[in-house]
Amino acid sequence: MTVTAPPIDLRRVTKRYGALAAVDDVSLFLEPGECVILAGHNGAGKSTLIKLILGLIRAESGTVRVLGDLAASPAAARARRLIGYLPETVALHPSLTGAETLAFYARLKGLSTQGNAALLSRVGIAEAAKRRVGGYSKGMRQRLALAQALLGKPRILLLDEPTTGLDPASRLLFYDIVRELRDAGTAILLSTHALAELEGQADRVIVMQKGRKIADGSLSDLRQDAGLPVRIRLTLALEPIEVPDGWRRISAHRLELTCPAAEKLQRLRDAQALPHISDIELEQPGLDEMYAHFLRREDA
Repeated sequence: MTVTAPPIDLRRVTKRYGALAAVDDVSLFLEPGECVILAGHNGAGKSTLIKLILGLIRAESGTVRVLGDLAASPAAARARRLIGYLPETVALHPSLTGAETLAFYARLKGLSTQGNAALLSRVGIAEAAKRRVGGYSKGMRQRLALAQALLGKPRILLLDEPTTGLDPASRLLFYDIVRELRDAGTAILLSTHALAELEGQADRVIVMQKGRKIADGSLSDLRQDAGLPVRIRLTLALEPIEVPDGWRRISAHRLELTCPAAEKLQRLRDAQALPHISDIELEQPGLDEMYAHFLRREDA
């Protein structure tokens, strides 16, 4: 049986700039068809990790493999046409049109320009294809940059703050594209500060702080690890005469209870047994709350 190497595989990687460890003994991997969020403040090491994966810089220790090859090797350089990259700061030549810009990047990758018109349509800027990029709005430039990252049906997609400058409709379009690529088997690493809007998109979340990986897991794994409380809210058809133990009244017909995550199922069973229930709401800790918790835990 042949074992396929993960598209991205970092093992005990350290990258220093003088005395500063920008990445400190970090191991991580991405599987095909997996969308992983890379979270952390500025200076946490997110951009350095992406540069290591792209082979733009070398690690002092550890190994960085991309599609089975060492990231800085000649074999990995040939495989870079299978990597799509959207940087945080997009620099596009203002004198070129959108179509010319995409053709330029396609030629850099050694790709045909035949599918470029469809790609511009996919990101929602087909009507501006013949306009100069200098006249594009920030959101349009971001869409064009996303189109160049999608050239060649990449097996790996590296996205650094990809929704910067996008309006809500454009963000929905972006997440639709991410889901399509993930379902098609692309490994996606998405570095962002906009955690709340990504809760339904991520298979896994990696939290970085000061160059170290401090958390890595699915949302369910991270919730269990964080141990943050959940809230259960009840809406009652009739105003209760007495408030059950542990609950508090938040309005005439609404009750709320806060409990540890481990007690969630039992508390929900207890709630269903109460009379006159018309609705039950469950509020679990969001990504922003969990992210803040892990940072506090490391600083404690």
